[in-house]
Amino acid sequence: MGNLRSVAKALEFVGAAEVRITDDAEVIAAAERVVFPGQGAVRDCMSALQRHELVDVLRQTIADRPFLGVCMGMQALLTRSEENEGVAALDLMPGLVRHFRGLTGGDPALKIPHMGWNGVHQVRAHPLWADIEDGARFYFVHSYYVEPRDAAMIYGETEYGAPFASAIGQGNAFATQFHPEKSQRAGLQLLRNFLRWDGTTKASQS
Repeated sequence: MGNLRSVAKALEFVGAAEVRITDDAEVIAAAERVVFPGQGAVRDCMSALQRHELVDVLRQTIADRPFLGVCMGMQALLTRSEENEGVAALDLMPGLVRHFRGLTGGDPALKIPHMGWNGVHQVRAHPLWADIEDGARFYFVHSYYVEPRDAAMIYGETEYGAPFASAIGQGNAFATQFHPEKSQRAGLQLLRNFLRWDGTTKASQS
C-alpha cells in the first residue's frame, strides 16, 4: 500500500545494509527488524494483509524485534477504525482510529485531509527521538488519527484543531502518523535511530 520504494530508499540512504520489499511471510519472519509502511484506506490494507497471509507474521515480528509502523502502517495496528463505516484492524496496539472532523469542529481553515508540515511535540523520551529537537516538523497526509486506549503509549503529539497522537509506542514497536521518509533531516534521523535501536525504551542510545 503506497510508495514503498521511497521508504526503502530512505532506509538505504541512512545506512541500512539490506532492505527487502516483500510480501513473503518467511522473509519477513527472518528479518532483523521490520518497517510496516502504507497509504490509503484501512479496509484495503486489511484485505491485502489477509490476502497475502501476513497477519500472523506481523503479530510475531511486532512482539519480538524492532518494528516501525508508518502512516497506514500505524493505523492498521490499532483495534478498529471509523473508516468505511467501521473496520476491524489488527488490534496489536489497543485503541481506535477516528476521523478528523471530531477534532477540527468544522473549522474551514483546518482542511481534511491534514496535509503538509506540522510540528511534533515529544511527549516522552524514546530512543527514536535521539538528536531530533522537540517540536521538529514532519510531513503528514491523513484524514484519520489514532486514539490509543492507554495514554502511556503516546510518544508524540501534533496540533490540528486539538492535540492528536502522532507517534505511539509499545515495547519494541514504534509507529508514526507522519512520513519520516518525506520529512527531510528530522525524518531521516528517526530512520537512522531505528536502525540503531535495540527494541528497548531506554531514552539514551549509544
